[in-house]
Amino acid sequence: MREYKVVVLGSGGVGKSALTVQFVTGSFIEKYDPTIEDFYRKEIEVDSSPSVLEILDTAGTEQFASMRDLYIKNGQGFILVYSLVNQQSFQDIKPMRDQIIRVKRYERVPMILVGNKVDLEGEREVSDKNYK
Repeated sequence: MREYKVVVLGSGGVGKSALTVQFVTGSFIEKYDPTIEDFYRKEIEVDSSPSVLEILDTAGTEQFASMRDLYIKNGQGFILVYSLVNQQSFQDIKPMRDQIIRVKRYERVPMILVGNKVDLEGEREVSDKNYK
């Protein structure tokens, strides 16, 4: 069975764990509990073949940023998460993306950008004008 290693990165409190747990288990966790590192496995189908997705949910706090190089080195794909209600979390994405490219030594690394907390429209700080 083919395995894919995905790393979820983003600032603290953007909802990385909530997204990951909802994807893996189908249930939404509302309580914020800062993550140091959590590992999940989910069987999926890729190109009609059974596969395993290994997901590493990382810490968003700066005190664990030194571990990022190791996460990136071992990852095959990356989910970069920011909060639509936190402008700084959006600005933190570019250095993370640059770090991925530097560590992987390759410009074309599979990455997905996820804007989270869209349900908090009244508190929104990141508009679609930021993407242009």
